[in-house]
Amino acid sequence: MNHLINIDNGGTLTDICVWDGHGFSFTKTLTTPFDLSQCLFDGIEKASATLYGEKDLVRLLHQTQHIRYSTTQGTNALVERKGPPIGLIVEDHAIVDELRDSAEAAALFDDLVGTRVATVDLTLPDKDLAFDLVQKVNQLTTDGAARIVVVGDSPESEQTLRHVLLRKFPRHLLGSVPLLYSWELVGDRRRDRRSWSSILNSFLHPVMERFLYQAQHRLREHKVTNPLLVYRNDGASSRVAKAIALKTYSSGPRGGMEGTQALANSYGLTHVLMMDVGGTTTDVGSVTGGEIATAERGAVGNIPISFPMSDVASAGVGGSSIIGVTDGRITVGPRSVGAAPGPACFGLGGQEATITDVNLLLGVLDPGTYLDGQLHLDADRARAVITETVAHPLGISLDEALLRMETAYFETMAAVIADLAHAETTLAAFGGAGPMSACGAARLAGVKRVLIPRLAAVFSAFGISFSDIGKSYAVGVPDATAESAAAIYDDMIVRAERDMFQEGYQLSDCNTEWVLAEETPEGDTVATRPYRRGDPVDAGSTRLSLRLDVVAALPHPVLTDDSLVESVDAVPDGVRAVRSDAHGVDQISVYRLDEQEPGARAAGPAIVEGPFFTARVPAGWQLDVTSNGDLILTDTH
Repeated sequence: MNHLINIDNGGTLTDICVWDGHGFSFTKTLTTPFDLSQCLFDGIEKASATLYGEKDLVRLLHQTQHIRYSTTQGTNALVERKGPPIGLIVEDHAIVDELRDSAEAAALFDDLVGTRVATVDLTLPDKDLAFDLVQKVNQLTTDGAARIVVVGDSPESEQTLRHVLLRKFPRHLLGSVPLLYSWELVGDRRRDRRSWSSILNSFLHPVMERFLYQAQHRLREHKVTNPLLVYRNDGASSRVAKAIALKTYSSGPRGGMEGTQALANSYGLTHVLMMDVGGTTTDVGSVTGGEIATAERGAVGNIPISFPMSDVASAGVGGSSIIGVTDGRITVGPRSVGAAPGPACFGLGGQEATITDVNLLLGVLDPGTYLDGQLHLDADRARAVITETVAHPLGISLDEALLRMETAYFETMAAVIADLAHAETTLAAFGGAGPMSACGAARLAGVKRVLIPRLAAVFSAFGISFSDIGKSYAVGVPDATAESAAAIYDDMIVRAERDMFQEGYQLSDCNTEWVLAEETPEGDTVATRPYRRGDPVDAGSTRLSLRLDVVAALPHPVLTDDSLVESVDAVPDGVRAVRSDAHGVDQISVYRLDEQEPGARAAGPAIVEGPFFTARVPAGWQLDVTSNGDLILTDTH
């Protein structure tokens, strides 16, 4: 069992990347939103055909050490507000104002919670408290709450409420309305972060739960004993039963960040800006000095949460974003056609246009080679939809509509990256639509160099190859003494041993890192230092938290550098008619990336066909193929 399967599930396409210890096999399949486990198994079966020359799903499953899975389903659900209505029980109603302290936060709170808020008074006599709580829970469910979050000012307050609710609402009565107690999810002393973490986790949980357990059940039917691992937004993986739904948010882009870091270190790039263009969203993050920009306490948009996250910003524009006309102007996103029906040119009933339809009609895409020929694109369908939804409403020709739609898309993409780019920036573009649009967006944002990985079409899945199995723990130390810290240490050892055993590893075989953090009363970190059991403790006026990170290392790929690569002329594979302005089309050279030697060089305009992706190289740009088979594009103006 020496294979590692990495899967990145997007809104439109699902990517599969298999590492066998020596090289990668990879493929793509359409996401099946009606049953996400279907595209998972479809993809693994397609990967088995690449590996063995014929489909053999069971053979690959039984030769696999781990399946690591990331998904944009949580990100997309939040962007599109597709989740259960949340009810909120609080001890202090002032928390509502704290959670609505900005326009963005207020809008998210109104969409997820709204008026479904109940305030309870814990100073009431037990009988009165129980009556009041029952009435308010009933009202929350009457108002539509499908899940309820309980936020007390202390763990003890929540325990009081928990005891009442368990007594008054036995599982068979309230089981269809799950309750989440904030202090059980995370021991963050800062109330707004803990509350938002709990609300968002409750909103995302059903999106993840149904599919993940269904996938596990199907794996057991194939007698696969190794558990499915969920890839998290902190760069590690864990079993489904041990995963927190909120930690899957933006996990796919974190895979892209890991891959970006590996390439940045391989090529010695000082600042790389990741642009991961999925079907519904574009995710942007930075690698500076070879390190992924990470926040100790992350954020979802600008909403603070209690867990660490890489600094990735998501914008509602992707390869399947709808390009239409609103109030006489062309708009891009945030609505997406998704995998079903998909872009109009997919021929699956799509009634709205996307950048895929535009690039097909401009000539950038070859209808017969899209997804390596696995999906034939319907140009007539794309033409009809763009004519109806853009050209006719604006009173312009189809050709002019295509060019204006392309410009609008480039401008929207450039706006996503402009504030993060500077003179030393390299833009790493991947995802389905990234290579097609990277140079157009980069030029508008002032970026002179673009890196398109050979595995751009499955890059987030490739990036997961650099991850390990990991657990993180953080527990407050109740009093600043060595004895108290040592007791917490012993408890955390027991938890870590149990959790890692359930992951299939002995704690003694894992890497561990202990840190003692000094925190303000609100839970913000002031300072950290390494900790060993028995170390003296002196927190002064701060509070203490003991943290443990545990890592079970997995095999990682090794990349090469470009120091000995010499330039040679790239070899074209024909020409393609591409419209670049309103006056006509140009015959542009087409290069097959996998047929080029390391060091291959050519000048734009050009089209580069990579595995499952098409890259556009505008006039004034130069393309170079690296030692790893990646593509570097440089603006020579």
